[in-house]
Amino acid sequence: MTDAPTPAETTDENGLADVFEQKAVRLAKRERLLSERTDAAGGAYPVSVPVSDTIAALRERFASLEAGDETGETASVAGRIVFSRNTGKLCFAALQAGDGSRIQAMVSLAEVGEESLQAWKELVDLGDHVSVTGQVISSRRGELSIMVSAWTIAAKALLPLPNLHTELSEESRVRSRFLDLIVRDTARETVVARAKVNASLRRTFDAHGFLEVETPMLQVQHGGAAARPFVTHSNAFDTELYLRIAPELFLKRAVVGGIDRVYEINRNFRNEGADSTHSPEFAMLEAYQSYSDYNGIADLTQELIQNAAIAVAGSTTVTWADGTEYDLGGQWDRISMYESLSDAAGRRVTPETSFEELQALAADAGVEVPEKIATHGKLVEELWEHFVKGGLERPTFVMDFPLDTSPLVREHRTIPGVVEKWDLYVRGFELATGYSELVDPVIQRERFVEQAKLAARGDDEAMRVDEEFLRALEHGMPPTGGMGMGIDRLLMAITGLGIRETILFPLVK
Repeated sequence: MTDAPTPAETTDENGLADVFEQKAVRLAKRERLLSERTDAAGGAYPVSVPVSDTIAALRERFASLEAGDETGETASVAGRIVFSRNTGKLCFAALQAGDGSRIQAMVSLAEVGEESLQAWKELVDLGDHVSVTGQVISSRRGELSIMVSAWTIAAKALLPLPNLHTELSEESRVRSRFLDLIVRDTARETVVARAKVNASLRRTFDAHGFLEVETPMLQVQHGGAAARPFVTHSNAFDTELYLRIAPELFLKRAVVGGIDRVYEINRNFRNEGADSTHSPEFAMLEAYQSYSDYNGIADLTQELIQNAAIAVAGSTTVTWADGTEYDLGGQWDRISMYESLSDAAGRRVTPETSFEELQALAADAGVEVPEKIATHGKLVEELWEHFVKGGLERPTFVMDFPLDTSPLVREHRTIPGVVEKWDLYVRGFELATGYSELVDPVIQRERFVEQAKLAARGDDEAMRVDEEFLRALEHGMPPTGGMGMGIDRLLMAITGLGIRETILFPLVK
């Protein structure tokens, strides 16, 4: 096929001129179709067309046809033309359904007559949606086909498809995802994989007695994570509002209210940088389980991810886009942040290590942390990423984080200076995080006050004092394990794709 590129794929003036010329020709065909429309049918965009079967259903039903076989059965199918060849008295076209399945349409003089055959040649272009009716057969080359006895335009395409033999650039794929879905199997498969992942997550939660809820995306005060929010204004309330950075504080209110096992899958928004693992708008899963802790929630998270992998790949061993196999099965490692950092750095680092010692180690390693946000915990976490993160091969829970970077987490039950928090690393990036939740309202208030001081020093990601949340905690929250996981990143771990490929319509400039 030698169809012209879209404007998004074209950089030279001749190419753009070709596209505009094709559009002009197709507009003329549209006018002709509209002028020849009758009350019963026709036109460029009819309200309905004959469809008795899907292409996929016909392919499954007649999978055993031999070359040259005829079924004697008539079917009507519709699809987009992605290949076309006109050869005198017989025209061939490949019709593609939304799921990527294809069937061949054979339009012959003997079956449709001269007028209809000529109209096909003059009016039908690559990219058009058409409905064809005729006998289901297998061509002499063994291709499942419709020997067309009647056809009609279902929707006239005014712009040509990209060249199906040329790979779209990543930029074009994310900017024009509708074209990506038409021309690339992987794009459609990723959408299906995402749906399977979400369905699997819900099944697993269902099996454990969790309830799915929805919490506000517009909030009067942002919280639940260390991140810079998007700010907007409500005319109705004449107040400043924030797009939520996390649902945590509302989900914990639900736990206080007696919903002991609760989760949400929804959108979060963070006004920060975008790269291969970060998007300003992203899908997030958060879950809270009363009378559990960060060990129990780690077990649940492993089960959620492994079940999702099986739902997509049929196994806990997944195959990434580059062909690499990655094993998500088995029991995942759990390592201490401080101990693994000490081993990798070649010197002992503990919660008692002084700020000055950490600064010196960071300087020696070339790790930079802005002075306005530098704390013991920030330095430890940055040093850990420098020395340890890149060496993690298998899925790994990194346990026991510095206290001052985790204001919503319970202090460790036996190790002073750390909190019961883990981060799960898969493929070298953070996939999920889990906690033994801080439920003491007095300590929580103290933590919020410390965060407010950081905010006053210029830390845009620091939290504010949330009085409504504290009032809920003062009514009593049971011991609870909580976790958060990015759905987009879960797709990355299963498919090996970058974050913009896992989001159907990512934000682009």
